[in-house]
Amino acid sequence: MLTIVALLAIGLAAGLLSSMVGIGGGIVIVPSLVFFLAMSQKMAQGTSLALLMTPVGIFAVINYYKAGYVDFKVAGVLIIAFVAGSFLGSKVALGLPDNVIKKLFGGFLMLVSIKYLFFSK
Repeated sequence: MLTIVALLAIGLAAGLLSSMVGIGGGIVIVPSLVFFLAMSQKMAQGTSLALLMTPVGIFAVINYYKAGYVDFKVAGVLIIAFVAGSFLGSKVALGLPDNVIKKLFGGFLMLVSIKYLFFSK
């Protein structure tokens, strides 16, 4: 039961942050699954990616679209590139040790954080 509550809390937090600030849910979900539910990095990443198999953000997209903040042409190009990138990235990640993936993930988050905190207009 505690695991279900934790998963509901993680999903709710990821959904809120994704729709509020445009982050990918994986930024919240992957570390949460690793730290709070003791999943391996690869299991957390695979589980987070499984989320993408459903239209999880459809209601947020509708709200943004109604407000005039969706460019479907740009989204279409991103979707095509994302599909190719996710296939290639999964092949690379599955060949790397968990500790290397964690360091890459943490480094990426750190760089994005520094950019937003100190170099945003």
